Amino acid sequence: MAVSGSKVVFGDVYVDELVSSCGNGFEFLKPKGVYFADRSHISCQKAGMVLRKQEQPLFVCGHYVSPTMSRNSKYNPSFGPRIKSIRTSPLPCSSSRAVHDVSFDGSSSDDQTTSLPQRAIPSERTLTLVSGSCYLPHPSKVEKGGEDAHFICADEQAIGVADGVGGWAEVGIDAGEFARELMSNSVKAIRDEPKGSVDPARVLEKAHSSTKSQGSSTACIISLHKEGLHAINLGDSGFIVVRDGSTVFHSPVQQHGFNFTYQLESGNNGDLPSSGQVFRIPILPGDVIVAGTDGLFDNLYNNEVAAVVVHALRAGFSPESTAKEIVALARERAVDKNKQTPFAKAAQDAGYRYNGGKLDDITVVVSFITSSADV
Repeated sequence: MAVSGSKVVFGDVYVDELVSSCGNGFEFLKPKGVYFADRSHISCQKAGMVLRKQEQPLFVCGHYVSPTMSRNSKYNPSFGPRIKSIRTSPLPCSSSRAVHDVSFDGSSSDDQTTSLPQRAIPSERTLTLVSGSCYLPHPSKVEKGGEDAHFICADEQAIGVADGVGGWAEVGIDAGEFARELMSNSVKAIRDEPKGSVDPARVLEKAHSSTKSQGSSTACIISLHKEGLHAINLGDSGFIVVRDGSTVFHSPVQQHGFNFTYQLESGNNGDLPSSGQVFRIPILPGDVIVAGTDGLFDNLYNNEVAAVVVHALRAGFSPESTAKEIVALARERAVDKNKQTPFAKAAQDAGYRYNGGKLDDITVVVSFITSSADV
């Protein structure tokens, strides 16, 4: 995709400036109003465009640059729609309080803030978040746009991903609507945050309280601050930090039992945002943040994602191209019945006979952390 300026966004979207499409079967028009066609992406810009589908899409991709400095359903199932994929017997629920701060090695502290290393961000430098995305729906969910959603707020230095729980389809509910509304409300909440101090936990609280669609969803929101990343993750979406070719941080999966993830639902019927894990993570110029839904992390191990990132950096790829490479490999693994995958390993550990990947919606948002000297 060719872009001009720093505020082009791609998907279910708003744009400041449009140069061309990404050549994957989509044509972009600039209408008078705001339209939601693909509905799997949300951005923070105010100009509108409509996404017209010319043929079945393979990828929906985007590129963004950001300089830094009461449930309405009458159906109340106990667990059924909350199971994400293969059928299993649900395990008893448990809850956990938010982990307010996590050090860089992953250890947690519930009641105190850990000071970040001074070397994390040199004071004379201004960090820049350069982000791109790619989304590939499950083949059977292409027509309705899949059940994943995500946003990239360029000026507010924030990104987010959500994964609607597909089990709701069994009772005629499109959980993708919940995920999209949750991400849209997150964008609205981010606009109300202090400039340069977006609090992901507060954003998620506000977004969840105003989301009324039926269904449920995981959620992960990340913002860039002067002292590092601030993030909240609830469920089995998440993110990793890649540094010098190695994964130096991976947000833990939250689930009540195998394939039964923590999830937000309108009202108080699901898990609450306060159950999410909150992170403060020091970062360095050159770090790469890869956020995604479980369609990514169920099918690729961290070292496989990191290997793609290393290749992309050496080849001079953009974040968007890097995201597309990761999505392509994840889909390849998802349909491979012989390759061992994280999901297969988890199923086997839970006592199930399962081999290969898990076909699912796949969302990846890649963010390059650069300094003012590098831009």
